[in-house]
Amino acid sequence: MSHHFKEEPHNAITDSGIARVIPCKELEMGDPLKWLALGLKDLLKAPLLAVFYGVFFAAIPWLITYLVRLTGWHLVILPAMVCFMLIGPFLAAGLYDVSWELEKGHKPSLWHSIKAVKRNAVNEWGFGILLMVLMIFWLRVASMIHALYPPYLGDSLEELIPFLALGSIVGAVFTGIVFLLSAFTQPILMERKVDLATAVLSSVNAVWLNKGPMFIWAMIIFTTVVIGFLTGFIGFIFLMPLIAFATWHGYIDTIETKRERKYV
Repeated sequence: MSHHFKEEPHNAITDSGIARVIPCKELEMGDPLKWLALGLKDLLKAPLLAVFYGVFFAAIPWLITYLVRLTGWHLVILPAMVCFMLIGPFLAAGLYDVSWELEKGHKPSLWHSIKAVKRNAVNEWGFGILLMVLMIFWLRVASMIHALYPPYLGDSLEELIPFLALGSIVGAVFTGIVFLLSAFTQPILMERKVDLATAVLSSVNAVWLNKGPMFIWAMIIFTTVVIGFLTGFIGFIFLMPLIAFATWHGYIDTIETKRERKYV
């Protein structure tokens, strides 16, 4: 269970002066599993809303894969996976709202969750644009890696391994940076009417000060994405709402709020 730091941590993030940094709590290694359990409870309480959003999460990677098959550019699969992981936090806004409504003892509704993006519209859309810019940047990097692929080599696995390895390393670094920037940004913008810089820096600070638990959480998210792809995207219908619900509980457990909440 998370708890307050004995002493308020100071680092380059909190002392940057760029924007206000919302204090965070110190997490324990098992906290991400607790968030999953709470997320599962929310999924069981609002299964129809979860499936509604889950279908969209499954449809997006299916469309990406369809376009890959249509164009025949199989090397786009890896950057497409990363793009999906970049867009995910923004699309999960409606699911965060469902968890928030359940937390407040309200009955969540589809229309209320759809309107969630309007709660802090300017900064939430700014966050979406930020993710889009990062996605475009990643696609350009992936294109450069693809350009290094010698045209005289075939499509055998042995010949593709060096380029797949390079793409995997670059993709892992890039995804790590994005995770640092976006882990709790969207929930912060939804619950608090703060500017984008404050939300992003608060997310970075929380992840940086809780490297162990947040690494576990990142691996859980990555595993669900892999399972989703291995199940022909069907798994996304249930797994992505679960991750979104769990992320909301992770935010409440990690970022200090004006209210205190007990987790059992």
